[in-house]
Amino acid sequence: MVKVIVIFSKFIATIVGSMLLAVGINAFLVPHHLIDGGIIGIALILHYYFHVQTGMTMLFLSLPICLLAAYYEKAYFLNSLEGLLVSSLFIDLFSPIRSQFHATTLESALLGGIIIGIGVALMLKYETSTGGTDLLARVISKTTSINIAIIIILLDGLIVMAGFALFDLKSFLCSCLAIVIVAFITSSIVKNEG
Repeated sequence: MVKVIVIFSKFIATIVGSMLLAVGINAFLVPHHLIDGGIIGIALILHYYFHVQTGMTMLFLSLPICLLAAYYEKAYFLNSLEGLLVSSLFIDLFSPIRSQFHATTLESALLGGIIIGIGVALMLKYETSTGGTDLLARVISKTTSINIAIIIILLDGLIVMAGFALFDLKSFLCSCLAIVIVAFITSSIVKNEG
């Protein structure tokens, strides 16, 4: 019975966390061409320039990382795969809300960062995630003994620098703000709840 409750709780956390992620991305980041870190950031850059679906792109970009992780971290791979599939689906399903909110770029960076941070933290609290660079960082950390936080910062930093080369200064700075807020909210909630 306890195992059923744990599985159900993880499923609900994945659904709610993915919905929050989808709202944060579609309602606040996309309308102002802001990016997030990780695979989501790469998927957003590709969306802005090639008009591809963000969630589907995120899924395709994450699959090779998931296959690599399956070799090193089977349990975490399965949890991340579930989170990846659900969040990718919700990001694309929620795309119609992109024109529903009318916030400034700064307000969107703040609100988007908060909402995405809560969604990511909820998923992490129940040991699931969207996979992507966090999963890659986990594998690299495990195989090299480099601190996972340093690896995540380096990977996200590369993606943000790509954003700097592609976007105007305002979008770049607001994207950096959103990423910092996501990290702060996520670490605060996971630390306080863990």
